[in-house]
Amino acid sequence: MPSLIQPNRLVELGSEILPLERTHSLLWQPAVVYLNARCRNTHFKYDSLFPPHKILAYSTVMRLLAVFATLLAVAAVSGRLMTMQEMNEGRLEAAKRWQTGGSQNGKSGGVQNFTFTNPKASGDCNATSKYLIRMIHLRPEFYVDGKSLPLVDFDVGPSWAGLLPISNSPNETRQLFFWFFPPGPQGSLDDLIFWTNGGPGCSSLAGLLQENGPFSWSWGQAKPTVNQHSWTNLSSVLWVEQPVGTGFSQGIPDAQNEDDVAAQVVGFMQQFLEVFSELKGKKLYLSGESYAGRYVPYIANYIYENPTLLDLSLQGIWINDPLFSWFVVQQQIPAMDFVKKHASLFSFNQTYMHHLDKMAATCNYTGYMDKYVTYPPKGLLPLPGDSIDFAQGCDIWTDVYDNALMINPSFNIYRIWDTYPLPWDVLGFIDTQSPIYFNLTDVKEAIHAPVDTEWIECTSTNVFPNDDSSLPPALTVLSSVIQKSQRTVIVHGLADFIMMADGTRIAIQNMTWNGLQGFQMPIADDSFIVDGVGAYGSMHSERGLTYYEVSLGGHMLPEFAPVASFQIMQYLMGFRDTP
Repeated sequence: MPSLIQPNRLVELGSEILPLERTHSLLWQPAVVYLNARCRNTHFKYDSLFPPHKILAYSTVMRLLAVFATLLAVAAVSGRLMTMQEMNEGRLEAAKRWQTGGSQNGKSGGVQNFTFTNPKASGDCNATSKYLIRMIHLRPEFYVDGKSLPLVDFDVGPSWAGLLPISNSPNETRQLFFWFFPPGPQGSLDDLIFWTNGGPGCSSLAGLLQENGPFSWSWGQAKPTVNQHSWTNLSSVLWVEQPVGTGFSQGIPDAQNEDDVAAQVVGFMQQFLEVFSELKGKKLYLSGESYAGRYVPYIANYIYENPTLLDLSLQGIWINDPLFSWFVVQQQIPAMDFVKKHASLFSFNQTYMHHLDKMAATCNYTGYMDKYVTYPPKGLLPLPGDSIDFAQGCDIWTDVYDNALMINPSFNIYRIWDTYPLPWDVLGFIDTQSPIYFNLTDVKEAIHAPVDTEWIECTSTNVFPNDDSSLPPALTVLSSVIQKSQRTVIVHGLADFIMMADGTRIAIQNMTWNGLQGFQMPIADDSFIVDGVGAYGSMHSERGLTYYEVSLGGHMLPEFAPVASFQIMQYLMGFRDTP
């Protein structure tokens, strides 16, 4: 049976290409979204066909366009083009609106009064008089002073970080590294979000620092900033580096499959709750991206199948841009259609496009979406060539990728519009920052990480020594997880090339849950409405599963589309009634 990692493609691409997406071009997002929304609205007549949510979006659009109109008017009077300064003023105004208008709890700084009685966790000798005498002589093992994080010039609030074993065995050598933040001032004290990055073997600290944590240091940023759309504004969040072999985690990797990974995570969580016992009984939400599309469903299934192991109440899961079906489904079948949708970005000549068309036709990729992806499905969806792998000569994805790099050396599989030159990255791609932030000794000491461990965003060690033998969760446990959860969300960024949205649609339409196969009704265009922004992609919800496709979102969705991601997480957690 061929390796499901094929062969470790996500590891290789993750370590070589991953940071290409980290740019400052997000500042363009509000303008593009607003202008697109305005253009769409011109197709409506002045009657009841103009839905209420579009009227609200339209009014917001008009306010923003007024800013651009003023700038354009200045240029028009003098018969000249807009200057760089005028453009930047418009971008700044758009960014301000975007930062403040997209989340109900979009304020950061400070946390709720959150203390732990265990002296290993507490960082304040006055926090609990019960342990005062002991704590005078005991350095807190996990407390992180938010005022003293190296190179961060603001207080991120108290947090807790360090290593914990995956079992209570006295001889246990395997430990996972975690970083826990309590909720912000408006966040819930009753909920806990668990986040993991993918890979396999990519660190969740990258997710904390560049996606959904309380402070952000993304590509192109000169220094860290407050993340206005941190998920800590919703509840407590726990970032865990797993499986064993990832990031600062310790021990020899020995996982053979996703059940082993799930057992590691649940064992770690048991030890975590013994130290942070005040978190017992909280509502739990599992979330992750990319290869975590395999991790998260299997972890959730393990918890549901073993309800007495963990003193938490699992409510639902989030997976974005997930690997949860076969590679041929999620990479090969959709690749040609993706190239055609984004022809101006790939900029291939007609000779090469003809070559790709012939390859797609020969390999039975051509017309697959139109023929098989119907609502409702007409039956099980076939695999091209009746194989879980692509046939010889049918690796169209790699062919496209190799040629895209010839035209654009900075082509980014995680967000396709990136161009040369690459902005610097504090996490180290490619040799743009030395040392990497998490390899600074004072950073390691501040977060109780092992000083002698070299941190790498995506490990070169195979966290599955003999590959991952589990079947994709879309074919196994995911249906059961959806049925047992209050809500499940699958989210996909439309600018992602490593895992394309059409591949996710195929996987969903081939999956049966709650008595029916796939979605019964089609996914409507412009059906995902982000508060204060307008139409931001598509959304569809049936029988406990809600699927989102996010405009301008790439593979690392909370980084590239933070406002949309925040709203989706609000829905998963029941903080809003509508998707």
